[in-house]
Amino acid sequence: MERNYHTQMEAARNGIITPEIKTVAEKEGREVDFIRQMVAEGKVAIPANRNHKCLDPNGVGSMLKTKINVNLGVSRDCKDVNVELQKVQRAVDMGAEAIMDLSSHGDTEPFRKMLCEKCKAMIGTVPIYDSVIHFKRDLKELTAKDFLDVIRLHAENGVDFVTLHCGISRDTIDQIRKGKREMNIVSRGGSLVFAWMAMTGQENPFYEYYDEILEICREYDVTISLGDACRPGCLADATDRCQIQELLRLGELTERAWEKDVQVMVEGPGHVPMDQIAANMKIQQTICKGAPFYVLGPLVTDIAPGYDHITAAIGGAIAAAAGAAFLCYVTPAEHLALPNVDDVHQGIIASKIAAHAADIAKGIPGARDRDDRMAKARKKLDWDAQWLEALDPETAKAIRTSRAPEDDHSETCSMCGKFCAVRSMNKALAGEVIDIL
Repeated sequence: MERNYHTQMEAARNGIITPEIKTVAEKEGREVDFIRQMVAEGKVAIPANRNHKCLDPNGVGSMLKTKINVNLGVSRDCKDVNVELQKVQRAVDMGAEAIMDLSSHGDTEPFRKMLCEKCKAMIGTVPIYDSVIHFKRDLKELTAKDFLDVIRLHAENGVDFVTLHCGISRDTIDQIRKGKREMNIVSRGGSLVFAWMAMTGQENPFYEYYDEILEICREYDVTISLGDACRPGCLADATDRCQIQELLRLGELTERAWEKDVQVMVEGPGHVPMDQIAANMKIQQTICKGAPFYVLGPLVTDIAPGYDHITAAIGGAIAAAAGAAFLCYVTPAEHLALPNVDDVHQGIIASKIAAHAADIAKGIPGARDRDDRMAKARKKLDWDAQWLEALDPETAKAIRTSRAPEDDHSETCSMCGKFCAVRSMNKALAGEVIDIL
């Protein structure tokens, strides 16, 4: 059926129930008109490029299940597309709702098109990464038109959302130079925009030509993910003037996008102490009028290289419980190296734990059902039923199998053996003798 609307937001505002809105309502267990209204208000985004034909759509919003994004892509130090495709497949199999292709080496378009043709997850990109590669010209030689042409190319390819660092300006250059930030700008895309402005003396093209970008996004129904160039890269920089000043501009840009029926997500920190996370979520919700918040972490400490998937999961659970809608996964390789397939696996599991814990805390309908089924399976010592509910059943099975108890293998684990509290209670309540020796 031919679409008689440009974007999901336009359709929602005109009372049209799109197939994507219907699918999201079914997945979330919500009334269709509730989802439509949230999309119309901008509080839910359904990134769904009209050219991404195989997409299995998902809604991103604080009142919905928390979604997970996985970053990957070909780089100079990892040119093997097949390895990246393994990561994609692992991510999709584990239930990640979005894949961000951050490829920064070689001919990036075939990989990006392959994702949009075959991957059912939402696909996101950061067009400024691809600009140097696509045009084969160094950063200083690129023009504002070049950046816009790459945004259009990604939209044509079928990308569902694009991260654009629109919120910094030439004023930011002076702010960073005169300021006392420990880590300056740690956003890769943000640093490239900053460097381009510093080298050319021109204004941020993603801000200056924002209206033209909105027209591209409206044409293909691409959601803008407003990148946080000034996100804190260490605890010392959290919630500082630089971060908040950018957020104020992102609030302005959110409303300008909504005026054109273009969907928006807003990206957030970063490295943030635990006691500041909830406040960061509240500030964003207020300034950006409830637009979905997409956070990296937040990482709650700076001293855990090799374990940053854990520091991010702690922060992510707090953030999502306080209103974040979308968690960008962090792997054990964060700050250290390009993640391998095992790193991707661990990063996704940590993020899914955080998202699920937050959904329970928020009272998302049905969020605790799986936990309740797990409790019943554990009470019965029904291991097969436990595997069905486990987030990572293969790992759980492998641990149990490799360290099985000598006796009563079908009942207990090797932690307690016949001292198992569940076994003892089941037998005691059934009037049976509790044999231990």
